[in-house]
Amino acid sequence: MQPRVLLRDTMAHVPPARLLGDLSEADALRRLPAAPHSIAEIVAHLDFWQSWFLKRCAGTPEPMAASAALGWPAVSAGSWEAVRGRFLEGLDRGVALADEPGRLDQPITPAIEFPELGSYVVRDALIHMATHNSHHLGQIVTLRQLMGLWPPRGGGWTW
Repeated sequence: MQPRVLLRDTMAHVPPARLLGDLSEADALRRLPAAPHSIAEIVAHLDFWQSWFLKRCAGTPEPMAASAALGWPAVSAGSWEAVRGRFLEGLDRGVALADEPGRLDQPITPAIEFPELGSYVVRDALIHMATHNSHHLGQIVTLRQLMGLWPPRGGGWTW
């Protein structure tokens, strides 16, 4: 399967733009009882790591976050549109990168310092992004279901 399909044109679940497109800021920022994060916080987390991987694919020697907590940026009132926009724009950049002939098999240079990721090529980084996104987008589906906001107005799987 091509990274483009995994990132945006997926058939496995609702595409990210549709999943997030009709959420109000109030719903995105709402914290449900016992849920560790709001939808907006999850999207900020996705944007953080997606941006990091895209920088690494571009050759920027961005160091890995020193702790997991640093990968969960704070989200404040008034920022939902910007957070959602950055995440979706990053998806577009990832898809554009996946569509560049010859780029998918190029090594990430400098190599990622984390040993398990040290031999990544661009394709590996894009697949890693897509699987990370998929995991957390599934959490957003569950939160939307619990809020009574599922499926999105644009349609989607109901199970």
